[in-house]
Amino acid sequence: MAGPRRYRSGFCTVALVDFILVQPYDSLRLSRDCATPNERLQKRVSANWSINVTQPNMRYRVTNALRVTNALLGTLLAVIVFTGCAAAQNDPAWTEPFPPFHIAGNLYYVGSKGLANYLITTPQGHILINSDLEANVPLIRASVEKLGFKFTDIRILLISHAHWDHDAGSAMIKQITGARYMVMDADVPVVESGGKSDFQYGNTPANLYPPTKVDRVLHDGDEVKLGDAVLVGHLTPGHTKGCTTWTMKVTEGGQTRNVVIVGSPNVNPGYRLVGNTLYPGIAEDYERMFRVLNSLPCDYFLGAHGNYFDMETKYARFQAGVTTAFIDPDGYKKYVTERKQAFRTELARQKANGAVARP
Repeated sequence: MAGPRRYRSGFCTVALVDFILVQPYDSLRLSRDCATPNERLQKRVSANWSINVTQPNMRYRVTNALRVTNALLGTLLAVIVFTGCAAAQNDPAWTEPFPPFHIAGNLYYVGSKGLANYLITTPQGHILINSDLEANVPLIRASVEKLGFKFTDIRILLISHAHWDHDAGSAMIKQITGARYMVMDADVPVVESGGKSDFQYGNTPANLYPPTKVDRVLHDGDEVKLGDAVLVGHLTPGHTKGCTTWTMKVTEGGQTRNVVIVGSPNVNPGYRLVGNTLYPGIAEDYERMFRVLNSLPCDYFLGAHGNYFDMETKYARFQAGVTTAFIDPDGYKKYVTERKQAFRTELARQKANGAVARP
């Protein structure tokens, strides 16, 4: 059978017989002038396409094609709106460059203004914490190289937790550097599914990313070693099931101090702390996380986002010559206490409102 005959009108192509029909946006205005789909189609056809739809068989085909097209356009519009809204939730600061800088010892900041990345250097290669969005990978690379290190010398890749803003670039970084990817056990299924198994965002297309194979599955308290660098991964669940807070020691000015890089203590909008069928123990895990955070000795207070530890203010002081600007044990305690209170307030609100038993 011959293929469909195509008629071009403006920027639209209309295919008859088998009917692949794409309408211009101004055709939507016809719904205000014509009462039925058939009237709308005949008005459009008579105005621009000069197609005879008076024959019953043709009218049937045109009308059904219009129904299919309207359904397709409706679906497409819903996808566009949904994707646009999801993309809009990304903070512009996430992809805004920020000057890389030396924190202390062999620890450096190589992240953007809104997403934190840390480089731990050794003569045997380097460790990178967080890969961020795919769009951030060139920014991270530029920051590493601006500090005088080779991006391709990264041997180990870690993350704070399995959300797209911290791990979407992992596949790309693995491909470029050949780094071994190490992830806390409970976050491994999320990472390897590209976010699809995440209890909160698994059905949100804009929050998915390339699935990435994990090379080493970590467990609470595991050490990650490279050269003379030793990091400890502490399971601090709640924000994700495998959310990880990293600790290490740095020596600066002859003094050795404790570094804490907080995974995330936050309850995101939409999180269900009561009756969450996909994460039944979420509230208990948050409580566990705060117990762990309170138990960690902290001098250098850092985190997965710069706003956790007021990075911009501290960086300005650091640039002004205050070399201890990022040493903030009191700020760490205050932050953990404030986040714990925010969690308990939200938990009490959901219990009082009888949160629906669904994720």
